[in-house]
Amino acid sequence: MVQERTIPQFNTANAKITKEEGLLLYEDMTLGRFFEDKCAEMYYRGKMFGFVHLYNGQEAVSTGVIQAMRPGEDFVSSTYRDHVHALSAGVPAREVMAELFGKATGCSKGRGGSMHMFSAEHGLLGGYAFVAEGIPVAAGAAFQSKYRREVLGDPNADQVTACFFGDGAANNGQFFETLNMAALWKLPIIFVVENNKWAIGMAHDRATSDPEIYKKASVFNMVGVEVDGMDVLAVRAVAQEAVARARAGEGPTLIEALTYRFRGHSLADPDEMRSKAEKEFWFSRDPIKKLAAYLIEQNLADEAELKAIERKIQDVIDDAVKFAESSPEPDPSELYRFVFAEDE
Repeated sequence: MVQERTIPQFNTANAKITKEEGLLLYEDMTLGRFFEDKCAEMYYRGKMFGFVHLYNGQEAVSTGVIQAMRPGEDFVSSTYRDHVHALSAGVPAREVMAELFGKATGCSKGRGGSMHMFSAEHGLLGGYAFVAEGIPVAAGAAFQSKYRREVLGDPNADQVTACFFGDGAANNGQFFETLNMAALWKLPIIFVVENNKWAIGMAHDRATSDPEIYKKASVFNMVGVEVDGMDVLAVRAVAQEAVARARAGEGPTLIEALTYRFRGHSLADPDEMRSKAEKEFWFSRDPIKKLAAYLIEQNLADEAELKAIERKIQDVIDDAVKFAESSPEPDPSELYRFVFAEDE
């Protein structure tokens, strides 16, 4: 079987999306796809080093969740597949590309590289190389929002935290411990499982006693939702509901987005573990093509408008590469800087 699990169907009649919103979603997803394609090119040209994990195919999850929040105000915790989360959160493509090039103008000052994107300005709590490492960090961010609002009396402290992680992380102890604490304290957090079916080379169904991760929320008396992670409108709809619950003080939500990465685990992965039939099944469900077809069908956009967005994004990507290439290397004299917090 190519796909044993039934993918939940979303009724697009309930989307309630405007033209402006639709084009914004398309632009954000296209930015993620074009950026990652350029990363692959730059990596193979020797411009990037180390491990680089691309997000191709999963754009509907990042866009659907983060665009349902307040980018730049709310918090986002990522994984080592973090470039597109950073872009959706509002980190400029220039800064993300420069970070991948190891330059001083990168969002982590050239010190983080591919797996450690960070931007306090944009509420990006970081990319984390260790599996499940970002989950308790995200809970900490959610806790401080709740504490500032309820204990310190700050009416503006209504931020929601989105915590992204993969299916492999759902077998980690930090997942269960943090969900338990988040439920007990009713933290304003959304746990987003990007279930792309593979934890490096381990098939998800072989690695867990219950492949349906969203059902594990019930153990903690938490809302658990399964969604088609290849449909940005479906992801956006469940994310909006989860954000509303969190902001209203009703506690956390576990969202399991069924998605698929179109490339290997990293650019060093020959991707020989997955069958051709499985890949073709998921390639046919490309989330960007799906959204484009919907926008045209609903008369929210035409092909010319979508092509114009693609040209605009290509210019942004080309500019990001030029910026990264021309940016300075980190100054060796600052080797020990940023180890500790600094006074502003």
